[in-house]
Amino acid sequence: MSASEKIWTAGLVVIGDEILSGRTHDKNIAQVASWLQVQGIRLAEVRVVPDVIERIVEAVNTLRARNDYLFTTGGIGPTHDDITVDAVAEALGVPVVIHPQARAILERYYADKPGGLNEARLRMARVPEGGELIPNRMSGAPGIKLGNVFLMAGVPHITAGMLDALTGTLEGGAPLLTETVGCWVPESEVATLLREVEKAHEKCQIGSYPFFREGRVGANFVVRSTDADALQSCVHVLCEGLGELGHDFTPGGI
Repeated sequence: MSASEKIWTAGLVVIGDEILSGRTHDKNIAQVASWLQVQGIRLAEVRVVPDVIERIVEAVNTLRARNDYLFTTGGIGPTHDDITVDAVAEALGVPVVIHPQARAILERYYADKPGGLNEARLRMARVPEGGELIPNRMSGAPGIKLGNVFLMAGVPHITAGMLDALTGTLEGGAPLLTETVGCWVPESEVATLLREVEKAHEKCQIGSYPFFREGRVGANFVVRSTDADALQSCVHVLCEGLGELGHDFTPGGI
């Protein structure tokens, strides 16, 4: 198999007692799998493990050894049972340190909030030594990347933001192509259309980015794919659907 034919794979470790107990229904497996597919990477296997360091270490080392990438979701928050950073550091054989940039981000985020950056919240600035940050626009606390290992939040909409920040940065099976369509419409009015168009184009992913300008609400829809033909088909169907709903759209974005 040549380098161009290589099938890039990823493993995912979903961490949390609440997932195993059924108290929380996991949504991250599907969204990580979908995101990876658009990057040209195949989600090859998933493990769901409890908040137990030894179990996390074993899963991380097993899955990262036989995949090109490893992702984890859950366990990077401020509470005592958020032990993913400690477990991954142990798995990689490095100490845990306070990341200065993460601390600064949290200091800004909690500056006007009751309690400020207290000891519990400072836990979210801890990273395995050598780790870089994955931006988190939703709640300030960043994700972490170290080599081919990526630690992300367990809350699905925060995970989605972290994945978006990583889009196009991983080496995969094919280059990522993008097209943007802008429209002066609240995204809630076209949510069904976006979902249906994306579902009909399994090789594509549509990101919706709302904005408020000139006293009006609008959104840019970014279509991503590694397949040029699939991308163009998806954009065409999306534009057709927006037109049928009576919305003016702008190729290239607004």
